[in-house]
Amino acid sequence: QVQLVESGGGSVQAGGSLRLSCTASGSIFSLGAMSWYRQAPGKQRELVASITSSLSTDYADSVKGRFTISRDNTKNTVYLQMNSLKPEDTAVYYCWLFNNTWGRGTKVTVSS
Repeated sequence: QVQLVESGGGSVQAGGSLRLSCTASGSIFSLGAMSWYRQAPGKQRELVASITSSLSTDYADSVKGRFTISRDNTKNTVYLQMNSLKPEDTAVYYCWLFNNTWGRGTKVTVSS
């Protein structure tokens, strides 16, 4: 059974940067898409960014130009580089694997 473990969350001021990591156990990581979702307090979970096995990427309009998703299949890890953070980026960020496995989330807090 594949497990996902996120790390890298924390508290930053607006304009700052954070890099989230999500490492998967198991050997199927390289076979499919990975995504980052986020859920802000009182809001529904939303898709932030996705990356396919062929390294095609897609982003929510709200993060385009500020966030970058990447993956290292040799490390079974997907990353989310977040720059120019805004208070509205405050949320719990979750990693998702193509077989519908979810991580437990890592909290990001951006203060103004």
